[in-house]
Amino acid sequence: MTAWQVVDPGPMGSRPLHRVSVGISQPGAGELLVKVRACGVCRTDLHVAEGDLPVHRPHVIPGHEVVGEVVAVGADTVGFSCGDRVGVAWLRHTCGQCRHCLRGRENLCPSSRYTGWDADGGYAEFTTVPSAFALRLPVGYSDVELAPLLCAGIIGYRALWRTDLPAGGRLGLYGFGGSAHLTAQVALARGARVHVMTRGERARELALTLGASSVQGSADLPPEPLDAAILFAPVGDLVLPALAALDRGGVLAIAGIHLSDIPALNYRRHLFEEREIRSVTANTRADARDFLAFAGEHRLAVSGPVYPLDRADEALLDLSAGRIAGAAVLRL
Repeated sequence: MTAWQVVDPGPMGSRPLHRVSVGISQPGAGELLVKVRACGVCRTDLHVAEGDLPVHRPHVIPGHEVVGEVVAVGADTVGFSCGDRVGVAWLRHTCGQCRHCLRGRENLCPSSRYTGWDADGGYAEFTTVPSAFALRLPVGYSDVELAPLLCAGIIGYRALWRTDLPAGGRLGLYGFGGSAHLTAQVALARGARVHVMTRGERARELALTLGASSVQGSADLPPEPLDAAILFAPVGDLVLPALAALDRGGVLAIAGIHLSDIPALNYRRHLFEEREIRSVTANTRADARDFLAFAGEHRLAVSGPVYPLDRADEALLDLSAGRIAGAAVLRL
């Protein structure tokens, strides 16, 4: 099969991603073999390719927003059959026995493993997934529309939950790419006022089209104090303006897996009056189920360019250069 591997992690200009021909892995016990129909292009894929994250699997096939069809099932597999449409997301294994798993926080499991980082992902014609971590998908969406929901959507949903945004609250979004444009729609559906801080003109236009109350530059103050904010851009310098925009008792959630260094904080200006910073680490399967159920009840507008599989390197290069508004997807 045709696939893309991260051969030598580094800047996209150094061509870390190579197109290769590899054999099709057969599903092991409890696994599904999935024929990939679409795979989202996530910023985490870029972090894997460029070496921002440590190598977990040499020559890994990236991609963890996978929509496809089950074409084979391994022994002892229950719940799925050949022909089913399924989603393959970031989280692919947890131990189920540690204190975090037993408390419903499997996203913090020390033994967790991830698609497209610890195991081969969806920048390929086929991939495998443990059936316990495969996701059932809402109807009414195309394969291309569903793909970004499987990480950008789920992570944004968890980040929003982490902010404790009150009903009808004031939310700030820093960066407006694949995850933020979906998170904005969730917040708006729940009655929030959404203010977007981003540098891209196309991203600003998209934010206004989706219903944002205001858009401004990445580090600019919104027109009103915020009850909560989510930082999607992997830019540590934005932590300070985001904190400065919070009202008393406000919460900043940092949604990314990677962030550049954060400048020194001033306690009184940035944290006093019970302002908080919270990180977001992956997601639980419950997060995924809850978000996909929400998406089934509230039709989300999924925006972004579509690339064929043989242009996966171009898609990541465009993402790196800031040329993508919304969420990019590979279509097979």
